[in-house]
Amino acid sequence: MSETAKPAPGHPRVGITEIEGFVTRALASAGIPPEDAIQVAALMAEADARGGDAHGVFRLPQYVKQIQSGGINARPNIRILSDRAGSALVDGDNALGHLVMKRAAELAIEKARQCGIGWVGTRRSNHAGPAQLYARMPAAQDMIGLYFCVGNANLLPPWGGTEVLLSTNPIAIAVPGWQHPSIVLDMATTNTAFGKIRLKAQRNEPMPEGWMIDRQGQPLTDPKRASEGFLVPIGGPKGYGLALMVGLLAGTLNGAAFGRDVVDYTVDSKTASNTGQAIVAVDIATFADLQAFKQKVDEVWEVMKSSPTLPGVDEVRLPGERSARLYQERMTHGVPLGAELRKVLDELADRLGIQRLR
Repeated sequence: MSETAKPAPGHPRVGITEIEGFVTRALASAGIPPEDAIQVAALMAEADARGGDAHGVFRLPQYVKQIQSGGINARPNIRILSDRAGSALVDGDNALGHLVMKRAAELAIEKARQCGIGWVGTRRSNHAGPAQLYARMPAAQDMIGLYFCVGNANLLPPWGGTEVLLSTNPIAIAVPGWQHPSIVLDMATTNTAFGKIRLKAQRNEPMPEGWMIDRQGQPLTDPKRASEGFLVPIGGPKGYGLALMVGLLAGTLNGAAFGRDVVDYTVDSKTASNTGQAIVAVDIATFADLQAFKQKVDEVWEVMKSSPTLPGVDEVRLPGERSARLYQERMTHGVPLGAELRKVLDELADRLGIQRLR
């Protein structure tokens, strides 16, 4: 979609800069230092611009509640606990996750420039928005970015079990191209992220079959009954195995919460979540000529797009292609916000004594 393309009809739109300003005002009013509030607001607005509707301004009321309840440290001392040439462990001091992950990604990029690869883990962090935000940071520096984390609520049992001991544990990988956009995989290890279910509940919309099952293994489609069931892993036991291994790498390895230690921040806003994340930056120039590699990525893009389609399929899409199109459209025309979300945000603004979204 070109920058001048008109958006599809739907919810009224709010400009990205307006969302950034609103989030900044809200976080600052809740006690976050202005510079930190600006950084977090920019990442939350980018989440909305890239189509992460369940991870952008939608999450703001929950973040404010945690800050005001003491579940998030408004004035943290984010520091490096362990530092090696190509790796590090960051203690987030219970800060907003966006601040912790931005610091971790910048550190991973710095180490990759020196060593070819930089791996940085985090502990005592919090929810940080969509995974792709952080995988894209190395990609913007001519690197490959990989990100994975332990989700902030257990919603998935081990395969064949009934106790929820695992979360969505998302993964993102970003590989930059030359003329085409980066190829960016951003996925949960479940068929959907739980934020989408919360969004469905707010909009009074049913869930598709395959997102959740109840405790008898039957499809669950009412998002307001989500507490009665489980998320469904991608690929059955393969998705369960992937969620487990991501939890070990992003949680256990970093001394962060995993399994029964995970705190559901949507239910308990007072207890520190000790969220674990990991970001890996790979300097392409260590392995290949940068321009030649990125041109080869473009070739892969074109080969995939040229594949004949099945009946009823308009086009083959690559991971991140829809997000890139949405980003162009929403940066120009704004982000659609439903009436239910606008009402919640207006109530938040009134409680904080700040200007509402225009």
